[in-house]
Amino acid sequence: MISDTNLIETVSEEAELLQTENNTEQRENQDVSDNLTSTTNNRPNQGKNVGNPPAPRRRVIGDRPRLVDRTVSEGQLLVPKKNLRQQDSEEDHPDFYEFRAKDNVMKTYWLQQTFMSWWALRSTPFAADLLPCKGGAGLTTKFLKEVLEVILEYVQGTFDRSSKILEFHHPNELRERLHLEIPDKAENLDQILQDCQNTLKYCVHTGHPRYFNQLSTGLDVISMAGEWLTAAANTNMFTYEIAPVFTLMERAILKKMREIIGYKDGDGIFAPGGAISNLYAVMCARHKYVPSCKRRGLSGAPNLVLFTSEHSHFSLRRAAAILGIGTDNVVYIDTDKRGKMSLEDLENKIQQAIARGDKPFFVNATAGTTVLGAFDPLNAVADICEKYDLWMHVDGAWGGGVLMSRKHRHKLDGIHRADSVTWNPHKLMGVLLQCSAILIKEDGILEDCNSMRAPYLFQQDKHYDVSYDTGDKTMQCGRHVDVFKFWLMWRAKGTRGFENHVNKLFELAGYLLEKLKSREGFKLVHEKPEHTNVCYWYIPPSLRAMEEGTEKQLLLHKVAPAIKARMMATGTLMVGYQPLGDKVNFFRMVFSNPAATKADVDFLLDETERLGRDL
Repeated sequence: MISDTNLIETVSEEAELLQTENNTEQRENQDVSDNLTSTTNNRPNQGKNVGNPPAPRRRVIGDRPRLVDRTVSEGQLLVPKKNLRQQDSEEDHPDFYEFRAKDNVMKTYWLQQTFMSWWALRSTPFAADLLPCKGGAGLTTKFLKEVLEVILEYVQGTFDRSSKILEFHHPNELRERLHLEIPDKAENLDQILQDCQNTLKYCVHTGHPRYFNQLSTGLDVISMAGEWLTAAANTNMFTYEIAPVFTLMERAILKKMREIIGYKDGDGIFAPGGAISNLYAVMCARHKYVPSCKRRGLSGAPNLVLFTSEHSHFSLRRAAAILGIGTDNVVYIDTDKRGKMSLEDLENKIQQAIARGDKPFFVNATAGTTVLGAFDPLNAVADICEKYDLWMHVDGAWGGGVLMSRKHRHKLDGIHRADSVTWNPHKLMGVLLQCSAILIKEDGILEDCNSMRAPYLFQQDKHYDVSYDTGDKTMQCGRHVDVFKFWLMWRAKGTRGFENHVNKLFELAGYLLEKLKSREGFKLVHEKPEHTNVCYWYIPPSLRAMEEGTEKQLLLHKVAPAIKARMMATGTLMVGYQPLGDKVNFFRMVFSNPAATKADVDFLLDETERLGRDL
């Protein structure tokens, strides 16, 4: 079967040959030749070289050029459609040469019409035309370059402070704009490119310098490049044989993270988020204290109880539900005004559980609570865990990155005494989502807890060291490569680069703190936050003169949601809010975005006041 390229070349060569023959045979019939020349030159976009006509005008969809051109331009027509026969007043009938010229003109025209019909059918490519389709390399290159152009436009727009963070639409409206229906027949690549563009058009620009909505913000270009390469490699992390580079890379990174914590040995794995990392920790602790549960379940086992701060992440409660411990056996520990775990309450509740005949086995200490950013006193918690022989876990999903700063890492003193640590580089350190690690002090327990020895995957007689196969120590089978973007970013920044990044975020938090203390209409929730969380209320002029009491609190509770809705409607700013205990809704400003500056902090305050002063 002739390829697309060969067919185009064949048609063009035949047309050029016929045209050359026309020119030779028409020398004796100058009138016909002149007519051909004059009419052809009047055609728009007519190229001088018949075999290489100029490129046709690219059509567009919206603001984007089409991947391919659907039509042949008029400049590619070698001979005009109308009858070119020149009437000679001195002759009643045309001679032989005129008939021959006309015949060749019609042949050329017919070939071009055939080519145009074929091109109209074949010029719009589909995914089936890309690699590994034979001859699909050129189209694949062009398609991926078009996709890259869409991405680059998005990335450049992300860092433009004059651009919106989002184009907000309610779910029903957005569903209509996106046309999410799945077709029975394939869409062409032009439509696929349009889908890519529309998708990014309505996404939230989480790398925008004024996006402060979550703990994970920013868009690191090196990390993003690492994620692209990870997708191109498209491999699985469960065995060394299919992921040799990434397996070694993961070992090196986890070893470095354990050293920063203070572990001399140990194990670890990258997991899909901090919630799963915390689940690993509870599972390992359960296995240590009740190893029979792996085979027999919890039947006959003692009633296990775990302890965690009332401000800890909800994933600890979920882990208890998943692992059969039960949410009723999650005991919450009181906190002080700054959100730090009460040591007295912790020990009292451990003793109460023992007195009931229950089995305390696990204590979670938080390094950087989600809302207030509080750090539990790790050394003191470790003392209690050693006293009662309990597994100590540190949920450092948000605060683990503080270990990179020599100036601030004292907030995590005692972390080396923990049995396990959750650390999310995709939060404070700015690695692209997702990137979370569970780090274990005791080597081997991850595999003992999870290993199933599947003989079709984890053969023990492989020709290499099978200890490098990581899949049998995870609760997953398939596992995404989360390490490469982190490794590449660490190489690009260096450890000191991460330290500078963390220090800058704390400086910005301090700058906002001082501004809030002196600005009318703003009130801090806590005046000495430990992390880059800065929590505050905005009080509109209508409420400032009201007496403190229930009525004012009820009205103030509605302010943050109303301002947040306006933020999203205008697309200028995004900051999170929530209630906490007996405190009504307040804003939680968190700094993790490397693009943020003091000017953005000033804009935050001005824009909050602009959006809320009439409430």
